[in-house]
Amino acid sequence: MGFSLGFHIIFASIGMTMPFFMSAAHWLWLKKKNPMHLELTKMWMRGVAILFAVGAVSGTVLSFQLGLLWPGFMKHAGPIIGMPFSWEGSAFFLEAVAIGLFLYGWKRMKPWLHWTTGLVVGIAGFMSGIFVVAANGWMNTPSGFDWAEGVATNIDPVAAMFNKAWLHQTIHMQLAALEAVGFGVAGIHAALYLRGKARDLHLLALKISLTFGAVAALLMPFSGHFSGQRIAEYQPAKLAAAEGLFKTTAKAPFVIGGIPDEDTQTLRYAIEIPGLLSLLTHHDVNAEVTGLDQIPREDWPPVAITHYAFQIMVAIGGVLALMAVLYFVFLKRNRWPRWFMKALVICAPLGVIAIEAGWIVTEVGRQPWIIYGIFRTKDAVTPVPGMQYHFYLFLVLYTILAIATVWLFKRQIRGVEKKFETTETPANPTET
Repeated sequence: MGFSLGFHIIFASIGMTMPFFMSAAHWLWLKKKNPMHLELTKMWMRGVAILFAVGAVSGTVLSFQLGLLWPGFMKHAGPIIGMPFSWEGSAFFLEAVAIGLFLYGWKRMKPWLHWTTGLVVGIAGFMSGIFVVAANGWMNTPSGFDWAEGVATNIDPVAAMFNKAWLHQTIHMQLAALEAVGFGVAGIHAALYLRGKARDLHLLALKISLTFGAVAALLMPFSGHFSGQRIAEYQPAKLAAAEGLFKTTAKAPFVIGGIPDEDTQTLRYAIEIPGLLSLLTHHDVNAEVTGLDQIPREDWPPVAITHYAFQIMVAIGGVLALMAVLYFVFLKRNRWPRWFMKALVICAPLGVIAIEAGWIVTEVGRQPWIIYGIFRTKDAVTPVPGMQYHFYLFLVLYTILAIATVWLFKRQIRGVEKKFETTETPANPTET
């Protein structure tokens, strides 16, 4: 299930954000009538269609796995949190209809109505992501029911959906998707720009995608601050594991790096910034932050995994925020140094890595609970043996999907580049 989620979340993030890049390019075409804007729109349109298909396949696999691998969870959670999943299905259906209209609406619809259908693809994808994250937020902060003797009663599906975690998790996830995909797309086009073919096209694509990604990267620290406050209130064990905080501490430090040791309950080799964690979580530098010593040992999450994943996520967020500042500086000057383009290529996968790390913090940091404080993971998993064969099957499926996706993308990019090989502008002299 973890492998499937790790694969699907990449395509879900792209599906939520790429339509907005496509719509931006299409808007420029309608305004300026520059053929380059039109070709970029159509190239990204094909990419959106390809990734929608791959995301649909991997998402369908997850639907089967929920029932196949987690019968205990579905028995209790289905009646409570089924509403956002049904709404997610409706959003997915709307997204599919909008993609069809956009793909086949060229010269068949009025231009701005056609543009609107492309925008609806992105809006529906965003809504789909919100509904799924709301369901995950319920797992972290369960609400909308009474629990007695292993049975849920007085179920309120609206209260369950709009639980205490849905808002901060949704904001953080949507910004993370924009940041990751924005930098990922920009990094790909930076590499193609450095190769020297269709430079004007790739620079245009870079500007559009990185504008989205850079804005999200600059907003992400504020979202992280908001999330940290809520986690400190509702899931203190997760925060303590993420920070490697074994003892409840006043004026708690924010740590950079470090190796947690659960046996000795110490964090070695960490750089500490005194009082910063207290300030970030409670707006008081002297506030007390709950450590793992206040949590029963059997309820501790895996500290090392949670801590390392959190550190990776925060470090990447800092790097991409710095790159965002540099981007706006160079955008204002209209100068694109070669070293900056190379840095973008290096940063291309970092946002996706940060998303994976963030979801590890969210999921592993909740353990040993599948429904926090209510139902343990070990009681929800299927008792049926031999599930590793399903994993091998899905591994083959995902490998084929990944190879096919890369091949289709390369084919699309090469076709567009050929159209602009004879209309190149001279290389930017600042590159040297």
